Amino acid sequence: MVLTRDFKETVKERAARDPAFAKAMLDEAATAFLNGEPHVARLILRDLVNASVGFEALAAQTNRPSKSLHRMLSEKGNPSMDNLAAIFGAVRERLGVSIVAHAVELA
Repeated sequence: MVLTRDFKETVKERAARDPAFAKAMLDEAATAFLNGEPHVARLILRDLVNASVGFEALAAQTNRPSKSLHRMLSEKGNPSMDNLAAIFGAVRERLGVSIVAHAVELA
């Protein structure tokens, strides 16, 4: 019998131990959001928050209830721009990076 691991746990553990992977997840979340895929961005951010900041620390840092943050980053969540900016900011700060967006020509 083959043993399997939960995908979300695997991603969480890798993001927690591999800063480059965590930064790539943040980049992917920002790219998804800016390219009109907010549902994808929310799910990636949720996994990244779990792996880096943690929802309780995020709640303290953003002055928002932890349960509200969980709902915002759920599949059907609908965070405001202010809340989304606060979440991106907290994760960005935790990873020690800044986000720079570039527009590119469509092929």
